[in-house]
Amino acid sequence: MKKLGEHAIVIGASVGGLLAARVLSDFYSIVTVLERDAFPATDSPRKGVPQGRHTHGLLARGSAVLEGFFPGFNAEVVAQSGGLIGDVANDVIWIGHNVRLANGPSDLTGLIASRPVLEGHLRRRLLGLPNVRAMQHCAVRGLAADPARKSVTGARVCIEGRPEEIIVADLIVDATGRGSAGAAWLQALGYAPPADEKVEIGICYMTRTYRRRPTDLDGRHGIVVAGSAPNWRNGVMLAQENETWIVSAGGYLGDDAPDDDEGFLAYLATLPTMEIHDVVARAEPLTDYRRYRYVSSLRRRYERLARFPKGYLAFGDAICSFNPVYGQGMTVAAEEALTLHRCMRTGSTDLARRFFGAAARIVDIPWDIAVGNDLRNPRVEGARPPMLRFINWYIGKLHLAATRDSTLATAFLKVVNLMMPPSSLLRPSIVRRVWRGNRRPGRVIPSRAIREQTP
Repeated sequence: MKKLGEHAIVIGASVGGLLAARVLSDFYSIVTVLERDAFPATDSPRKGVPQGRHTHGLLARGSAVLEGFFPGFNAEVVAQSGGLIGDVANDVIWIGHNVRLANGPSDLTGLIASRPVLEGHLRRRLLGLPNVRAMQHCAVRGLAADPARKSVTGARVCIEGRPEEIIVADLIVDATGRGSAGAAWLQALGYAPPADEKVEIGICYMTRTYRRRPTDLDGRHGIVVAGSAPNWRNGVMLAQENETWIVSAGGYLGDDAPDDDEGFLAYLATLPTMEIHDVVARAEPLTDYRRYRYVSSLRRRYERLARFPKGYLAFGDAICSFNPVYGQGMTVAAEEALTLHRCMRTGSTDLARRFFGAAARIVDIPWDIAVGNDLRNPRVEGARPPMLRFINWYIGKLHLAATRDSTLATAFLKVVNLMMPPSSLLRPSIVRRVWRGNRRPGRVIPSRAIREQTP
């Protein structure tokens, strides 16, 4: 492919940063990834990824994109690290609106592995490319710029505590996550920062890893429980490498799961199924309890800025980060990487405007899915226009019909896995199945604890 420049920099070696660097490797002679952490010698959690010890999901779409950028990636994770490949609709139990969706074969292929394993394999594959390098213990302090050309020309960095220096580059991509200092960097150069949109959710979840037995969940790879009335508590249990389960449970706005055995089990018993509780009650714990708190979903509207310097982009969670219980982050970063690749194939002219506009259209769907579902909870503040109320009502009816209809369940999971747009659930053939299914809806069977809480 045509080279767009000699040197590109990616700030941050997260999954998003690694994918951005993979794209840039096709268009720049040298790509440098700047990371303030040190990379672990093994696939283990690192300081710069606070969620790394918690449950992660790589949706079917994300798995397909990673395979495209790094052929053989999925099989490699399975063969070398014990990850699992399975049918998302048939090998995982999905519970939402307090009902269980029907399982059935589908073409939704997913990859299950811990965040450190996924990131470790990505990093090794990326750094195996001849024109990609990484600089560890490298703290980025800001941007260098040429005001006359209205362009960013490099990054101001401190490497291993040494005095600040400038690394010159033709393009810099900020992949430092939701804590990005990009807005402040822009202001320091005389540019307006992007407007923020926030939805306060106060999600907090507790995570622990357990020994996995072949008979658990009748051999399935996991279970995902989406929060619903009356208590809006979420739970997830996914198979991991080394015959383990990773289990997370939590709630909104201060409804935290306890970090002791009796309290955690009691909390799990309030989910609309006892399946996670029953596995945990007899499983051998392998780690301590770990807490993670996530205050708000955050979106930065870079696409609305009237002025933006050349030679600089924000990427991944630096643009938008979602409620993590929906497992969308890595897949959205993968979709943004595809979009960045398409934008670069047409050259570097007006790159920021083109990329941010296209990225906004990508973000719209998972943002609407996450925020729209969170706003079902009456304690979450935000506008609830008539269309959102209708969609949430309709999705509830779809869930009821999908308790007996695996075709409907798969259609819904294709949207959740970002393989199809939400509008696909309003196709006449799907609406008819929802209508027929609600003439004989599935039964809502809440757990004992929920029955006790419901008036």
